[in-house]
Parts: sequence; C-alpha cells; structure tokens
Amino acid sequence: MIRSLFKLYISTSLILRIFAGFIIGSAIGGIIWYISSSSGTPIADNVLPYISPFGSVLISMLKMIVIPVIFFSLITGAASLPIKRFGRIGIKVIAWYFFCSALAAIVGAVLALCINPGSGANLQGWQKMAESIGTQAESFAVKAPTSGSFTNMLLNMFKNPFEALATNNFLSIIIFSVLFGLAVRVIIESKKNSKQISRLNMLLNLLLAARDAIFKLVDWILEYSPIGVLALSITNFSLYGPNIVGPYVSVTIGVISGILGMIFIVYPTLLGIVTRQNPFRIMKGMDEAMITAFITRSSAATLPVSLHIMQEKLKVKSELASFSLPLGATINMDGVCVHLPMFAVLAANMFNLHLTISGLIMLVIATVLASIGAGGVPGGSIMLLFIILQTMGLDSTQVSIIVALAMGINPILDMFETANNVTGDMVCTYTVAHNEGLIGK
Repeated sequence: MIRSLFKLYISTSLILRIFAGFIIGSAIGGIIWYISSSSGTPIADNVLPYISPFGSVLISMLKMIVIPVIFFSLITGAASLPIKRFGRIGIKVIAWYFFCSALAAIVGAVLALCINPGSGANLQGWQKMAESIGTQAESFAVKAPTSGSFTNMLLNMFKNPFEALATNNFLSIIIFSVLFGLAVRVIIESKKNSKQISRLNMLLNLLLAARDAIFKLVDWILEYSPIGVLALSITNFSLYGPNIVGPYVSVTIGVISGILGMIFIVYPTLLGIVTRQNPFRIMKGMDEAMITAFITRSSAATLPVSLHIMQEKLKVKSELASFSLPLGATINMDGVCVHLPMFAVLAANMFNLHLTISGLIMLVIATVLASIGAGGVPGGSIMLLFIILQTMGLDSTQVSIIVALAMGINPILDMFETANNVTGDMVCTYTVAHNEGLIGK
C-alpha cells in the first residue's frame, strides 16, 4: 500500500503535487481556523507543533542550497558567455537582454508600489507564524544598509568574498561570482597562454560539474516540496484564515498584470520603435512558443519551438537565432524580474519596512544581476526570492514567512513567468536581427 502510494506520488507531475498540496493545505488550515474562531478553542496551538516541522524542513533545505546555487550558477553562467564568438552582435544581444530584464524589474517595482500588496492586511502576528514554522529569529544575513546610505550600499557590493559567503551577503556574492566568471571567460578567449587556458578550462569543467551536482540536490528538494507546501499552507491558513487571502490575491493579480503588460504593451512598443513595423504582426508569429512555454513552464523545453518560429516564420538567420535564444534561456528572466519586486513590496508592508529610492534601485540591480545563469536552476524564482529579501535586510524569520507564502502560488505564477521569459528572448533576438540585417526574405 505504502509502496503504491509512493509510486503514485512520484509519477504525478510536480506542479500538480505542489498545487494539490497548496489547495489541500489551505482547506485544512481554513477549517482549523474556522473551528478555532467559532469555538474559542486554540486548536491551531495543539495541532501545528505536529504539522509545521514538515514546512520547517522545506525552508531549511532551501536555505541550505541557496548559496551554492547562486555561487556556482552565476560563475558558470558568466564564464560561459561567448564574449567574442559573435563579436559586436553578441554584445548587442547580451545588452538587449540586460535592458529588458532591467525594464521588467522597473515595471514590477512600479506596479508593486501602485498595487501595494499586503497593505492593511491583518498579519501583525507573523512572529507566531514564524515560531510555528520552526524558524528562529537569528540573522540569516548581513542586513542591507539603512536608508539614505546609497554610498554604503555600493561599498557593500564589494566585500571580501569569503566574508560574504560566511555572512550570506548575497549582493556581494553575486558581484564576485559574475566578475570571476567573466574573468575566466576573458582569459579563455584571449588564447595567449595555452597552459593558463588549459588550467582555467579544467576549473570551469569542475565548476560545471559542481553546479550539476547542486542542481540534482535541488531536484531532490523539489520532490519533497509538495509535502512542505502542504504543511506551510496548513500553518498559514490555520493562523490567519481569510486574512491571508488578500496578500495572495493582490500579489497574484499584480504579477500577472505586470507580465501581461510586458507582453502586450512593453514588447510591442519596443518592436514598433526599433523596427518601424506593425509589432502585433510580429508578436502574432510568436504565439505558439508563448503557449508552449505557458503549458510546459520550461524555457529549455520551449527552445525547439522558439528556434523554429524565429527561423521559419519570422525569417531570422539561423546563425543569430541558434546563438541568441539558448543564451536567453539562460540569462534572460523578464517574468521573474516582474515577480520579485511584488514580493519585496509585500514584505515591506507586512514588516513595516520603508523602501527608499536607493533601496528600490538596489532591488532592481540585485534582481537583474541575480537572473544571470539562473534560467536553468530548478525552482529558480524561489532561489532568487531569497536573494532579494536578504538584499532588503530581512532576517531569517521574515524571509521564511515570505517564502512560505510564495511557495503556494509559485506554480501558477511560474506559467506566466515562463511565457514572459520566452517572449522576451524572441523579442530581443528579433530586434537585433532587424538592426543587423539578419532577417531573410
């Protein structure tokens, strides 16, 4: 019986398991909250000590793996950028990807400030929830500099890398990893010292092997995540009941609105300005890849469709499409860049944090830089959420609360985010192709 249930669990799609865990957990938690509220009996206090540890395990495993994921994925991602392979055009492709990611992060931040998710929500008792999840209030990272100290924030980006790893200074880790990876790539492509290049290729292969092993650990953690999401959902809803629905709804609407805005307003505007053509005719040719990305939730799985569309329908030369689209699947995460500021503002409202202009700028920078190489990371948006929340200066307890909220609705948002990521890849590729005369007849 147990073996049959385990086989059924493993054979079921991960997204269905996570979503089922969220729905079932929300229902059970809501029932516990209703009974506790109507009878005056603190059922949650008696039940949660037996349930919440399963959620604690998921949060702890994510914390365990997030630093290695960031370190290895960013170094290998930056070191794998073919800086000289496509010369000036390659640099232009990369620049377009960074520009669109920054634009998406700005759209997400502005929309988040307008929607203001979590404002007025009756979640003042979040400390009790943190205790039930099993986290402690110890600092998980060096807090971000206080408002008004933009210079200090810039200095905080360039810390001793070993100190940054020991203190979980995410922004400093990101900067060092990207610069280290770029240094490796520049030396490899210089072709001046064969022995040095050979050693660096060995180092890069070792880092890639370590990254693959880390990703396998992430896969194992994700296999457990439906159980953790079930426990976290029971915890959330048994403590807050309908009060927690507001933040869920506002964040979901905000992220989906931002992504639809990117796809139907921002991208067509960019295409219209650059190409002087009807942008919606171009976007119409991309619809098959958008739908595939939405259904599969995988940029890599959509890549064959994207390549076919760009080369056959939109007539982009294969030498550009075959270089640009795989690169975009790795470094361009526009949908996630919309998603992350929404949770950042939710966190600010829940914990009464004041987001300054300098803080928002650092938020955008961290979002864009963190997206490099994270496209291939399983559950990448959750990993990046850790980075953003730590950049804001949240402690371990507060990070756990926001991640617990995000895990429940992540499967829904991930479909929209992947569609946005793939669309952004194709839009950037088409604009460069148009500028460089790489579109056939």
